[in-house]
Amino acid sequence: MLKREEIRIRDPFILPDPANNCYYMYGTTALKEGSISATNTFSVYKTYDLENFEDPIVVMDPDTCGFWGEYDFWAPEVHIYRGKYYLFGSCKAKDKCRATQIFVSDTPTGAFLPLSETARTPVDWECLDGTLWIEDGVPYFVFCHEWLQVRDGEIWAMPMTEDLAAPKGAPFLLFRASDNPYVTECRPACYVTDGPFLFSEGGKLKMIWSSFYEGRYLVLEAESDGITAPWTHFGSRFAFDGGHAMLFERLDGTRMISLHSPNKAGRERAQFFPY
Repeated sequence: MLKREEIRIRDPFILPDPANNCYYMYGTTALKEGSISATNTFSVYKTYDLENFEDPIVVMDPDTCGFWGEYDFWAPEVHIYRGKYYLFGSCKAKDKCRATQIFVSDTPTGAFLPLSETARTPVDWECLDGTLWIEDGVPYFVFCHEWLQVRDGEIWAMPMTEDLAAPKGAPFLLFRASDNPYVTECRPACYVTDGPFLFSEGGKLKMIWSSFYEGRYLVLEAESDGITAPWTHFGSRFAFDGGHAMLFERLDGTRMISLHSPNKAGRERAQFFPY
């Protein structure tokens, strides 16, 4: 067994499994030493208490299915949808833009296979951190258009077919990083959008996402009346350096936030707090 503090992970995503009284933790784990660059697999850790974890299982290996991605397998998250498990993960290849691909499996431990030959993000955009949101029965693919290409990072949404295999409409902009007054530059005139995660609360559509404020990585909040409506922005509930978060319910019903902290290469660990 591995202790939580022994596992180096970025972007930890927790999938509870109440039927088996356990959780599955996905995240960026194929990390190179001293860097946020990663190699080319997605893995999962199983746990019963969020502190002690079984050895990782590789759930997606491109060498077994001829997948196009070559490196930087980042930020996998797994959603249960229509009786199957869908993994949204970002990756890169030489001479290809960074992109988010959707994979599918019958079980949370894989093997996950590409749902389509190509990524779901626009082919000529540098993108990452795709996630799933269902509104009025319509599945939306939500993702980041990366600041490295557009300087002021953006979050976009795109309606999908019911099987998630193809777009059902054009992507549309939700907001830019600089729309939030609690975001500051990561480099001159550059602003980051990372890790959108959507949920509903109090009749509102809400989102947590990550950026930088005076050098500190942090979780920000936004809310809207719906996926196509304007967004109102808020700051962070946390003062420490950490982010790329998601929400899940502990088996006792407590709502938790999962994130990595600190945001320093080599020191990142999964952290869980009530939210």
